[in-house]
Amino acid sequence: MTARTTPGPRDRLLDAAQELTYRQGVGVGVDTLLKTANVARRSLYEHFGGKDGLVAEVLRRSAAEDAAAYRATMAAAGEDPTARLLAVFDTLASVVGQADFRGCRYLAADLALTDPDHPGHAVTRAYRAEVTALFEAELARLGHPRPAAAADQLLLIIDGIMAAGATRPASDPAAAGRELALLILTPAG
Repeated sequence: MTARTTPGPRDRLLDAAQELTYRQGVGVGVDTLLKTANVARRSLYEHFGGKDGLVAEVLRRSAAEDAAAYRATMAAAGEDPTARLLAVFDTLASVVGQADFRGCRYLAADLALTDPDHPGHAVTRAYRAEVTALFEAELARLGHPRPAAAADQLLLIIDGIMAAGATRPASDPAAAGRELALLILTPAG
């Protein structure tokens, strides 16, 4: 029995689309995707039903990876809810500081996918709900008086960090966002 060392067409399409849709946006052409993945057009339709299905699956895959990264960041920060939430903002500083940083994949997809029924929108909504729930649980453990509202505010700050990181990287948006997050975590009594 030999072990498969080369990914199949489905995985090559996912890998290529995950990279290209982040660098170039979801409007990247099908021909570019197929060429980069080194697959025939038929593979796209067999595995994903078309480009919309591929985009939704890439968003799903990325969302799972990113949600896991949030959990790992928070877990590495220990048990204190404040430290766990602030660790997210500390990590974002290194994320937006990367040379190849292009902003938030989910915000970019939502803005580019003009069809409100595109399956990608359901994925981005579910991802944001999952991250918000992570924050809300920490805020509840912290004893925050409005954990749901505060979790929404933290996500709004993260959206701003990601947008500013792509458009105004010299502004150090993660540090500014961390300061705002700290205000939310320690509400005036």
